[in-house]
Amino acid sequence: MGSAWLVGHVPSWLLLIGIVVFVTGLSLLVQVVVRREFSGLAGDEHNDVMRFAAGVIGLVFAFFIGFVVSAMWGQINAADGRARIEGASGVQLASRLHVFDEPDSDRVRNALLHYEEAAVIEWDAVAKGESYPPADQALNDLRSAYEQVQPKTDLQKTMLTSSFSDLDSLSQDRTQRVLQARTDVGPPWSLWAVIFLTAALLLGCAIVYGVEKPATHYTMVAILGVLVGTILFLVVMLSHPFIGEIATSPEPLREVIRVLSPNPP
Repeated sequence: MGSAWLVGHVPSWLLLIGIVVFVTGLSLLVQVVVRREFSGLAGDEHNDVMRFAAGVIGLVFAFFIGFVVSAMWGQINAADGRARIEGASGVQLASRLHVFDEPDSDRVRNALLHYEEAAVIEWDAVAKGESYPPADQALNDLRSAYEQVQPKTDLQKTMLTSSFSDLDSLSQDRTQRVLQARTDVGPPWSLWAVIFLTAALLLGCAIVYGVEKPATHYTMVAILGVLVGTILFLVVMLSHPFIGEIATSPEPLREVIRVLSPNPP
C-alpha cells in the first residue's frame, strides 16, 4: 500500500522530482565515498570490464523494464476498456427508459441513478483496498426494479429483454473491475527486487567506472541517476490502474449520471 498511497496522495510532478532527486542524490553520495576511499578506481585499467558489464546490465535492465511497463500498461488499458463498456451499458439502459410506462420508467431511472452514484463512490474505495456494500445493494435494487416491469407491448417486451442483457453486461464488467482493482496492485516484491538490483548494478558500474576528471564522472552518474529515477517513477505510476493521473477514470460512469440527471451539471 506504500506505492498506492504515494500515487494517490502525492502530485505526480512532486513524486517524479522526489524519486529522481533521491536516486540521483544517493548515487552521487555513493560516488563521493567510492572516489575518496578507492582512489585507484579513477584510472582506466578496469574500464574494459566495466564497459562490458554496463552493456550487458543495461541491456537486461532495458528489456526487463520494457516488459514490466508493457504488462502494466496493458492492465490500465484493460481497466479502461471495462469501464467504458460498463458506462456504455448504463447509457443503453438509460436510453430505453422512455419505452416503458411512466411508473416503471421512473422506478428504474431512480434505481439506475442510485447504482451509478454508488459505483462512482465504490471506484475510489476499491482502489484503496476497501469494499463498498451499498454498491452491491444498489445493483440488486436495480435488478429488482427491472423485474417489476410489466411490459404491455411487443416493443416493451423487446426493450426489456435487451435491458436485461445490458444489465448482465454491466454487472459482469463491474465485477471484473472490482476484482482487478483488488489484485492489480503493482509488481510483487520479487519483481521489485529484480528492478532495484539491476538498477543498482547499472548505477554501480557507472560509479566505479574509471574517469580521471571528477566533474565528468559526476555528470555521467547524475545523468544515469536521473534516467533510472524516471523509470522507477513510471513503474510506480503504472502499478495502480485505478489510482493516479495516468490511471483509468470513472468518467464513463459519470456520463451515465449526466444522462439520467434531470439537470445535468
